[in-house]
Amino acid sequence: MKKIKSSLAIQIFIGLILGITIGGIFYGSETAQSVLQPFGDLFIRLIKMIVVPIVLSSIIVAIAGVGDLKSVGKLGAKSLTYFIGMTLLAIVVGLISANIFQPGAGLNMETLEQTDISGYVETSEQQEGKSITDTLLHIVPTNPIKAMVEGDMLAIIFFSVVFGLGIAAIGEKGRPVLRFFEGVANAMFYVTNLIMKYAPIGVFALIGVTISKYGFASLLPLGKLALTVYGTMIFFVIVVLGLMGKFVGFSVFKLVKMIKEELILAFSTASSETVLPRIMDKMEQAGSPKHIATFVIPTGYSFNLDGSVLYQAIASLFIAQMYGIELGIGQQITLMLVLMVTSKGMAGVPGVSFVVLLATFSTMGLPAEGLAFIAGIDRILDMGRTAVNVVGNSLAAIVVAKWEGQFNPPQEVEEIKKAS
Repeated sequence: MKKIKSSLAIQIFIGLILGITIGGIFYGSETAQSVLQPFGDLFIRLIKMIVVPIVLSSIIVAIAGVGDLKSVGKLGAKSLTYFIGMTLLAIVVGLISANIFQPGAGLNMETLEQTDISGYVETSEQQEGKSITDTLLHIVPTNPIKAMVEGDMLAIIFFSVVFGLGIAAIGEKGRPVLRFFEGVANAMFYVTNLIMKYAPIGVFALIGVTISKYGFASLLPLGKLALTVYGTMIFFVIVVLGLMGKFVGFSVFKLVKMIKEELILAFSTASSETVLPRIMDKMEQAGSPKHIATFVIPTGYSFNLDGSVLYQAIASLFIAQMYGIELGIGQQITLMLVLMVTSKGMAGVPGVSFVVLLATFSTMGLPAEGLAFIAGIDRILDMGRTAVNVVGNSLAAIVVAKWEGQFNPPQEVEEIKKAS
């Protein structure tokens, strides 16, 4: 099994390198982009096809297994507490980094290309009309089937939890329904493994399109921003997540090694959805119980985006520095609080990082048009923040399992079996 997994990681990595090479050779070629795009789109579609049934069935099975509203409530409260704490830390690290390295200071805006962000502006305006109450109400679906069709993950999670509790409450009568969803979950994980065989081709195509469209040249004018973002993300994973891992007795390096192929995949596709099923499965193998891994990780995809909020903090100060706007300590604390609210309030919105920034800028009085300068390299920065989000949510499943006192690494499970 280990041999198959490592070979998949190598295949994905080869696909990544080949995609970068081909993208660089055919930089600016629309023909190359049109040839590669369908192969990448097919992979994304295959993943999107399985995400909803996997999340739905896995959470229903996990919650029905717990069967106790009080336990589920405790799990949810602990998860959200952890998510809020890590989000605050990520924002603080991003702000400190932007203050130290000043990526936007002295930048000549005349040398930068501007990208159209009207689509993001429209989405942002729609979201700004919603209050926090509206956002919370939106979590409860009026039509669960519609939520599944639209891929509204928070609504799907809420329905799955309630449905799982209902199955547990009716006891033996709910057994056939529980077995059905267990079958669905097992079948979908098998389908996931089949789809992953196509992953190297999907990665090759997606990264090839990205590089051929934006090229490496687009990074040069904004190189300081890209280096600051990536350097801060690496620091955050090694130091902040590393210390959290050490605190709960699980090395972040061990975690990264365990999910290396998922990280390459998430990085090259800039989509955390592509690895959701496998991350849940791997964290369960690592020792996080099924009901915790299948609840914490999908919820974290909406509430625990460490890489995204870290980037948003740096990007906010980058634009302020670019325009020569001084933000004092008080204003930066306000910025931190605004990012906390906007990043959670817009979970699941397409292009969420840009939409959050637009909403934040309008609140803070920063020029939204400044985002047009960094939109061109957003995809390249998105790759890094997606990978950090995946590491953060994987660790969250371990931390919450430890916090609940239910973490059972494989060796401990084996010892318990031998003892019994």
